[in-house]
Amino acid sequence: MRILKSSFAVVERRAEHAVTFFYAHLFWHNPALRELFPAAAGEMQRQRDRLFAALTHVVARLGDADLLPYLHGLGRDHRKYLARPEHYAAVGTSLRAALAEACGDAWSPAADKAWAEAYQVIADAMQAGAADSDDPPWWDAEVVRHLRYGEDIGVLTLLPHEPLRHLPGQYVSVSSDRVPRIWRTYSLASAPRPDHTLDLHVSRVEEGLLSTVLVRDVEPGERLRLGAPGGRLTLRREGRPITFIAAGTGWAPVRAMLEELVRRPPDAGVRLFVVARDAAYLYDRPLIDTYAADLGWLTVTYITPAPGGPREQATARLATALGNRGLWPDQDVYVAGPPVFIEETVRLVAELGARPDRIHHDAVPAARPRPLGSGEWFLNRPAPHWHDPAGRG
Repeated sequence: MRILKSSFAVVERRAEHAVTFFYAHLFWHNPALRELFPAAAGEMQRQRDRLFAALTHVVARLGDADLLPYLHGLGRDHRKYLARPEHYAAVGTSLRAALAEACGDAWSPAADKAWAEAYQVIADAMQAGAADSDDPPWWDAEVVRHLRYGEDIGVLTLLPHEPLRHLPGQYVSVSSDRVPRIWRTYSLASAPRPDHTLDLHVSRVEEGLLSTVLVRDVEPGERLRLGAPGGRLTLRREGRPITFIAAGTGWAPVRAMLEELVRRPPDAGVRLFVVARDAAYLYDRPLIDTYAADLGWLTVTYITPAPGGPREQATARLATALGNRGLWPDQDVYVAGPPVFIEETVRLVAELGARPDRIHHDAVPAARPRPLGSGEWFLNRPAPHWHDPAGRG
């Protein structure tokens, strides 16, 4: 373990080079594997980021009790990428070659042996997780309805060919044949339904290949693929008051949890704060207004900038609104939205007195992670953002 961590500390200083070398080595020696990865250069950059972040996660948690469940979940999720046992061996060979290249003179026979043994443990755990899963690698789902709100928001209703078991607040990864081999995570905007349909709320990201296709191009009758549900933002029923804070399409998981509360009303009051960069982006307001009028236990506060004001004004208004509310230590708080919004809001409600163990949110990667050069990584190394498909990252 000491050798693994010390050698990886050297690799981190050349992270960009190490990951680039890894994929070059992998595809040069195994050209058929290239077909399993996205064709677009930008998508491969995301793939490189995810690989190194996952590796960082594993090395940082060597010896931790939660590492094995994480690897099992990672293996289950990799089935949707068509990963086979022989692929694990090829990846292991290229990974050790990349680590040796990045370490240079610091690489030694002892380091090579340690990484060979460690990688075998990782690969065995991932393959065991894949073999033990009773779920399919993915669910095929038909688009039965597609609503558009403006140019950048789409609400899709899907019917999986097989029932997909999920909890209110979870997300799934989504792929479309229009942009092959690209997967993105989207929150399910519905509680489990008798007819097994699901709703997705998609906000188009500038230059986002899949989000653009889902919002602007996909039509009823088309098929999407869905990965296994995951995520920590699931409804707890502890009998305490609840505060939901949602920004943008972060409203989707909150809507799913509210649907569940409508079916089985809570024992205490519920506060809902809906944040949008403009009033036009409150695309689900008719439903929210209906809930506010019909549900005696629900209070709703909309947060938007003043007409013509900058979108940052909504953040300041939210801080004021939250500061005017009390009883934070008693609340179960659920936060959903863009990663930066989640980070800032979690910090704010904690400062207002909310208990950290009662603040719930998902850890999701930024929509457009910026690649870091080795110098940046060394001087100002960021906290890694990875996607944990089993919700245990």
